[in-house]
Amino acid sequence: MSEPGVAVVIEDDEDVRNLVDAILKEAGFVVHSAATGREGVEVVRDHHASVVTLDVGLPDMDGHEVLRRIRQFSDAYVLMLTARRDEPDTLTAFLTGADDYVKKPFLPRELRARVTAMMRRPRTEGAYGGPARSDGPDGGAYGPDGGLAGAGLAVTGSAGGSGGARSDGAEQAVIRHNGLALNYKSRMVTLQGSVLTLTRSEFDLLYDLLRAKGEVRTRADLVRAARGDYYDDDAYISDADERAVETHIGNLRRKLREDPQSPRFLETVRGVGYRLTPKRPD
Repeated sequence: MSEPGVAVVIEDDEDVRNLVDAILKEAGFVVHSAATGREGVEVVRDHHASVVTLDVGLPDMDGHEVLRRIRQFSDAYVLMLTARRDEPDTLTAFLTGADDYVKKPFLPRELRARVTAMMRRPRTEGAYGGPARSDGPDGGAYGPDGGLAGAGLAVTGSAGGSGGARSDGAEQAVIRHNGLALNYKSRMVTLQGSVLTLTRSEFDLLYDLLRAKGEVRTRADLVRAARGDYYDDDAYISDADERAVETHIGNLRRKLREDPQSPRFLETVRGVGYRLTPKRPD
């Protein structure tokens, strides 16, 4: 990995703010801090942050609203921090464009590992005019659901890490299935020729299922695919992680305009997970 760049810590609790600041500085970041959401948005904008840690419970505005504002101009990696235990809070974070989510209290080594895992997902210069984060083939502005819009690109992020489906031999750049085409190099997805706007997680899940070629992918498999290689095969995966995958799959089906009675792309294997539907004649 190249030099990490600039990190911004948006946190109203001074003790937590100082702890996160120290962790990120130790990881090599230049760190700037803010105690309120409004201040945090401006600090991210002014310093072209590459990583943001964002507290959900800020005094002046909800952290999810702060994230929405940041996503209007920045493709920084965003790690949400919260003391809340509500599962909908986790799902909202991912749906509004967060890259990861950590509950307080957390271990310093866990936070650093999460940041390292996020930064394995490629970024390039996008429609915001911000600095490139790596040589990855993405970019574009976030749409209202947290996905990327514009510039013909569907998503950002890695296309599955160590937890993704295995494949034999060289993979094709474009995978096609029943009128759907996914190009993992350009991170573009089209349906009947029309570009789909997907979030990072939606793209990674779809890519994993397409590569599996009809093999059943468990919810745990898909958690690993969506999170890259942060999770080892024997790592604990919570019910909340699996429910987040179910939410992403539901949103993906909506964007694919699936018929619940006769799905064209994704099938549910009850009690297990999901798989690709059989190929249909053109």
